Amino acid sequence: MKLLVNSARILVGGLFVFSGLVKAIDPLGLAYKMQEFFEVWSSITIIKNLMIYLNEQALLFSILIITLEVILGISLLLGWRTKMISWLLLLLTLFFTFLTSYVLFSDKIRSCGCFGDCIPLTPIQTFIKDIVLLALVILILYGNKYLKPVFSNTLNILFFLFSLITVLGLQWYVLKHLPVKDCLPFKVGNNILELRKMPKDAIPDKFDYSFVYKKNGVNKDFNVTTLPDSSWEFVDRKQILIEKGKNNTPLINDFILKTENGNDTTEAILNNSGDYFLILANDFNKSKDAWYATFNKFYYNTKEPVYLVTSDPTTAKKIFSIKGLIILACDATAIKTAARVNPTLFLMNGAVIKSKHSAIDYFKLNN
Repeated sequence: MKLLVNSARILVGGLFVFSGLVKAIDPLGLAYKMQEFFEVWSSITIIKNLMIYLNEQALLFSILIITLEVILGISLLLGWRTKMISWLLLLLTLFFTFLTSYVLFSDKIRSCGCFGDCIPLTPIQTFIKDIVLLALVILILYGNKYLKPVFSNTLNILFFLFSLITVLGLQWYVLKHLPVKDCLPFKVGNNILELRKMPKDAIPDKFDYSFVYKKNGVNKDFNVTTLPDSSWEFVDRKQILIEKGKNNTPLINDFILKTENGNDTTEAILNNSGDYFLILANDFNKSKDAWYATFNKFYYNTKEPVYLVTSDPTTAKKIFSIKGLIILACDATAIKTAARVNPTLFLMNGAVIKSKHSAIDYFKLNN
């Protein structure tokens, strides 16, 4: 029994540390995933205000969850305060199991993001993982008396504090700069135009259609082979999903660059010959960094074309009255995916991402 419980301790502790660190390299990714849950649950009237509040605090919530995963895992591995740690792990595992079961059975959210974007798992895989994890945590609680500290209490506390500072420091760093490992479609070396194409092995969704017609004040549904005569008045057409396809969404499907007149200029921009810069900025009003002046200097000093891409072109035009600066509009969600730091600079060569930087760092180094 002792060997079984201690094996479970190593497995559970290691998994929590690994899971937390994988998400710590990109805490905004978990924050955006949590916002998906909060937005779905905000339709429930009784908790609507709470979900709106949590949605606004999603990044803080993400940092807390990631930090808890790592320090609880480290504490379990150290055998430090195992009874309290085991109960906290049980509560956290129950919370994760609830989220993964909701993803699996509600079909309202595509994935739970349990291992971030670097290790994508299907809903059924994450649910099974959490059920096994829950069983192991219960075993650890049951056999808590077999768990002994690895080091002295003083050393364990020092290891705990070091782990806490490290995981918080890592998250602070990537929020100020960029994720230390980029697992998103917009990573260096990727061709944006190629990733906007449908995968070669895509299987499209299969649909059927029904048509609603009205006669004598009564609506009736017809299928395509039994349409009524001209005495009926057409009301509506309904699309019915018969069979869901597979792998039928491009890795990049919402990155569309639009001009001031609303014209799609994505192909024209990404087919530029030679090097050019895309500066992606999602939010100007809440930006805490005074990067506007350094951007102006960078714009006038660089020889390559520069395009400012933002979800708020109106504000951008008010802030930057630079002659010749091209400001392009893009969906806010697409920018969140492409640019984890506000603003982010892409050095492009045609449609290929040549390099990617925190724009503020880049401006300071190149002014």
